[in-house]
Amino acid sequence: MKGIAQHIFRATLAAIDISETMQSKLDQSGSTLCVNGERFDLRDYHEILPIAYGKAALAMAEGLDHIIAPDSRARGILVVPSPPPHAPRNWETFTGGHPVPNEQSFAAGRAILDRLKRTNDRSLVFFLLSGGGSSLVEQSLDAGISLADFQQLNQVLVTCGAPIEEINVIRRHLSATKGGRLALAAPSATKITLAVTDVPEGHESALASGPTLPDSSTIADATRIAQKYNLIAQLPPSLRAAFEKNALAETPKPGDAAFARAHFVLLLGMHDLFHHAHQATEAAGFLCICDNSTDNWPIDRAADFLLNQLEVFQKEQHGKPVAVIADGEVSSPVTGSGTGGRNAAFALACGKKIAGKNITVLSAGTDGIDGNSPAAGAVADGQTLARAQSQNLDPEDFYQRSDAHTFFAKLNDAIITGPTGNNLRDLRILFAGGK
Repeated sequence: MKGIAQHIFRATLAAIDISETMQSKLDQSGSTLCVNGERFDLRDYHEILPIAYGKAALAMAEGLDHIIAPDSRARGILVVPSPPPHAPRNWETFTGGHPVPNEQSFAAGRAILDRLKRTNDRSLVFFLLSGGGSSLVEQSLDAGISLADFQQLNQVLVTCGAPIEEINVIRRHLSATKGGRLALAAPSATKITLAVTDVPEGHESALASGPTLPDSSTIADATRIAQKYNLIAQLPPSLRAAFEKNALAETPKPGDAAFARAHFVLLLGMHDLFHHAHQATEAAGFLCICDNSTDNWPIDRAADFLLNQLEVFQKEQHGKPVAVIADGEVSSPVTGSGTGGRNAAFALACGKKIAGKNITVLSAGTDGIDGNSPAAGAVADGQTLARAQSQNLDPEDFYQRSDAHTFFAKLNDAIITGPTGNNLRDLRILFAGGK
């Protein structure tokens, strides 16, 4: 079933075409562009400014180019996690860092803010956002806070074990590009945000730390979270001082005038991911159900819950081949210096729980990247533990060293796709064979 699992994952990726989705959801007739039922006459604007950043930025930029290609006024800014195979025309391109910002992340942040500050009420700004944007585009609110300071901040945040919602609260209160501040930089412009993400409904501001959406979190929330995870002592002096001297800057809130002409449209989300994964799984001969309740749960708790769902579902189906599909992220604190991410760690945790059973578990990122590894994730089955023991591999040792990718690479069960140019977060599929 491991081969079937990988086939289903790759078939799901192949079914998600961002450029085609944009063309189906953005309709242009003459000079009128219809976006999610709202009409915009391009003749009303003296400039069109597209800003695309995230792991799916290139595909989104190309999709928008195809739609508004006849309009030569568009001059965009594109920020991607790796050099694109080709440079789109009329786009200034930056290669930002992920999961930690780099010099290009800061350069992109400066360029975006400079362009936005020159807009007015006859400017039309497209924000094309996808996962990974929080580190790809960065700029400090305080000129005294350096790139190195932000790199240390991000390293502390991504390894502290906090869920993404709490991490983003801190990011928004330290960054000039997050928590609605990009909307604030172009207050009178018409702003259309097109998003590719699977964040749950009502949590859209988690994408790229909500650069174009009002932020309901407060300075007090950021301070509380930093104290909860003992983060302040781990920060560089400049950022530590911002907390200790209560010098954080508040984010723009709902009702701010900057959002009066702002529109947010979800192009692809978790329902699209579930739909394609469900189709591919049933085509492979499995009855399946989708479950979104484990988002941001600790790995062991999520694994136990989903494996129980699988067992109950199979009993209900009288032993037929079944599958449970889950998406979103699980919480995986970094406890060692190994190679891997939350997906390989989830598969490793399951490997110990399903030993000897006719169960297979796949966990992989739709962006093709799992933590600091070259893999998207991994797949485990009832024989994983026995195979590891035959090679003198101690799964608990690899787990504690945050080295799950190395464990699965030695078993040839790492899932390698390379960067996919997409990002609907993570996909987990748990299979039980027929009895």
